[in-house]
Amino acid sequence: MEQQITIIGGGLAGCEAAWQAARRGIPVLLYEMKPQQFSPAHVSPYLAELVCSNSLRSNSLENAVGLLKEELRRLGSLLMAVAEKTRVPAGDALAVDRQAFAAAITDRLQKMEGMRIVREKMDEIPREGRVIIASGPLTSPALAESIQKMTGAEHLYFYDAIAPIVDGDSLDMKVIFRASRYGEGSDYLNCPMSAEEYFRFVEELSKGEKVAYREFEKPVHFEGCLPVEEMAERGRETLSHGPMKPVGLKDPRTGKTPYAVVQLRREDNRGTAYNLVGFQTKLKWKEQERVFRMIPGLGKAFFLRLGSLHRNTFIHSPSLLEKTLQFRKDPRIFFAGQISGVEGYVESTAMGLLAGINAARVAQGKTPAFPPPTTAIGSLVHYLTDARVKEFQPMNVNFGLFPPLEGRSKGREKKRIMGERALKDLGEWIQEIKEHAGPVEKTLSGSESAPSEISFES
Repeated sequence: MEQQITIIGGGLAGCEAAWQAARRGIPVLLYEMKPQQFSPAHVSPYLAELVCSNSLRSNSLENAVGLLKEELRRLGSLLMAVAEKTRVPAGDALAVDRQAFAAAITDRLQKMEGMRIVREKMDEIPREGRVIIASGPLTSPALAESIQKMTGAEHLYFYDAIAPIVDGDSLDMKVIFRASRYGEGSDYLNCPMSAEEYFRFVEELSKGEKVAYREFEKPVHFEGCLPVEEMAERGRETLSHGPMKPVGLKDPRTGKTPYAVVQLRREDNRGTAYNLVGFQTKLKWKEQERVFRMIPGLGKAFFLRLGSLHRNTFIHSPSLLEKTLQFRKDPRIFFAGQISGVEGYVESTAMGLLAGINAARVAQGKTPAFPPPTTAIGSLVHYLTDARVKEFQPMNVNFGLFPPLEGRSKGREKKRIMGERALKDLGEWIQEIKEHAGPVEKTLSGSESAPSEISFES
């Protein structure tokens, strides 16, 4: 089929790309190696498996990732729609039930007309046809070698660590209290620490035995997901000003703010499992059990999943990609997700959405498009494809990537104005594309229909 699009990778980016292309009437061949083979971080056969956290972060439009999620909703994102259906309480954040989320995405795509899901490992990039590479940060060595040969450049890499998950029934609720910061709900569990408990914990954390690097591996961490023990090694107070900061929290039993707090976030709707927030780790498994049980309330904690460390692979996108996410040397190939150089679930979804839209547009004989840099998704694309950037590192969306405002607005007011500008410019971009749109797109059979190609809801 001349129009067919091959997508490599069934993570968040690949699934969003597949949905966007298929609902525009383009046949999609989606390759996913699970369950034939699992990466070091994945355990579920479902597509769109969440690994590092179940949180899609803030929903506030005064937060860049909250703005990005709103843009994705207005552009008809499947993953954002399913996230709303499978969300669990998490204060201002959008967190989901991991299994329900992945199962729903898998079910939608399996039932999608024009979609074929192939459960096989893809080791080579197809030599013909349109291809979206969304193989993720744990791209298999064989495919990574194929990408390296194609790009002619070495991959950059960093290490990403996964936080442990504990059984809710094993927590000591006589010690732990339920509260969100500044009294905004009670969606988090909090393990309070005195100064003595905190400094003893930091000492043992720093002494804990870690997983050794292989000889050929150079440890380069992403600053937004540092292992907790590495933060501890930067100074005794680092954690108390980072993931363990007690600001905005008071222990209802004492009426006082603890010296430090370890927060636990719900993993599912039933509250049977909790994630240690910010506790990504490379400690050996027995050391994790020993050290993390020093946390008040976790003395008898049963660990449903222990933390681990894995290598993330990404391309040097500023030298390789156009703003449409097409590979400059071969425009039939698109990159999406974390391998394109973004960090985070929502950011990966955004790149998948754009790659899927543009691959479909090219298949239909239309010109590929890219949103203005004043939008959250556009600011990410601009960062990825700015050829002036030499020292490139993966990036979460943030207001620092947006073009500056005129005037002297600061703080929340500045972010609010940037958000309003972004949604206004996104709406104009949507209208511009709409004028050149093709037939009305197909929708999934079922209770919910997909948004139109360029839906815009006020």
